[in-house]
Amino acid sequence: MEKLQNLISEYYENRLLQRIKRGGNLPNHIGIILDGNRRYASERDMEVDRGHLMGAEKLEQLLNWIKELGIRYMTVYAFSKENFDRTSGEVQALMNLFKAKFKEIIEDERVDEYGVRISAVGDMSSLPSEVVQAIERAEKATQDYGDYFLNIAIGYSGRAELVNAVQKICKEVKKGELDVKDIDKALIEDNLYTSDLPDPDLIIRTSGEERLSGFLLWQSAYSELYFCEAYWPGFDKINFLQAIDNYQERVRRYGR
Repeated sequence: MEKLQNLISEYYENRLLQRIKRGGNLPNHIGIILDGNRRYASERDMEVDRGHLMGAEKLEQLLNWIKELGIRYMTVYAFSKENFDRTSGEVQALMNLFKAKFKEIIEDERVDEYGVRISAVGDMSSLPSEVVQAIERAEKATQDYGDYFLNIAIGYSGRAELVNAVQKICKEVKKGELDVKDIDKALIEDNLYTSDLPDPDLIIRTSGEERLSGFLLWQSAYSELYFCEAYWPGFDKINFLQAIDNYQERVRRYGR
């Protein structure tokens, strides 16, 4: 029975993939809120750390899926500022995992083969120095790549990002380097963490929750949103393709 189910899933996956490739209208930039690691682990009597590790491994699979469709930009919400309020043991385990995974990224042959530039998005001052160092090494090692872009939101808060942008602009005004009347949408965007990225076309959230939780608040103004019931570690290629297929069926109006 299991073998038959696998064959059916494989057939459906291939049909879905071919339909998506024929359909065109693919998103250029996808944002993903990686939610559900802890609940996935809890429901399977695993340690929480195991859920987070499986979530990190799932992200590695995702690199192959976006490459197959030629989607150039991906931004994943891995750790928010609010996540620091979790138990010290869990936070420390996550920081150790981030440090290890940023190191592994440099050694991943696909990063070189695909030409993936790695960047962190968030308040680096909120992170332990060893994590920041691992991030900086990964960014430096991939800074000359430009075929694909993997952006990891870590120590991130959408509200804090906007506050930071306003503070930087106010400093320029205070110094007399900028007139208030010159503050516009483009200037604000230039001062965001994501100033060098296009806005996300599609944002996917796993685990059945239907909110952004502070993820890319400014940038997501006209993004299409897709909510998936699967927990992040259980998010599979069919879940991913269903999100893309759903996106292709939508008509984007950008508020018009």
